[in-house]
Amino acid sequence: MKLMDSWKRVAYDRQNQPVKHVWDEFLAKEKSVYVSLLKEKQSRMEGTVTELAEKFRMTTVQMCAFFDGIHECVDGLPPITEIEDTTAIAFDIEFDRLYKQMVEYKADNLYNLPEWENIFTADRQKELYKEQKSSHTVVRNEAKVGRNDPCACGSGKKYKKCCAS
Repeated sequence: MKLMDSWKRVAYDRQNQPVKHVWDEFLAKEKSVYVSLLKEKQSRMEGTVTELAEKFRMTTVQMCAFFDGIHECVDGLPPITEIEDTTAIAFDIEFDRLYKQMVEYKADNLYNLPEWENIFTADRQKELYKEQKSSHTVVRNEAKVGRNDPCACGSGKKYKKCCAS
């Protein structure tokens, strides 16, 4: 059985709801992995799943779940559904991308870690936060049609009496 399948079996119940104690344990371990990476400014992760799990004091199943969480902001990870204990893992961590992903997923317990100060200044963190938050903002450049303006369809009627009704 692949590790991701094993993770899904323990992390979710029969109604596909998260199993709280499993997730609580995992999230604490995930946080400690990020603390370690940020403290050491470790921008490369390399080894087999088993080796990395031992290094970060996780099970191989939890390590696979960690990779599932980080896969969107790193390049070079094998497909999550194919990862096994002996799978070789090697990828570079782009801290800008990682920080922005944490902001996007509202993981404030991770993007507010004090260890980020080893990587970015407070000003740079604010800048990355604002960049990520504004990246989903839609800005309209066209003028809004007023209710009493002539309708754009060319009928000669006011917009409120034509296409707006």
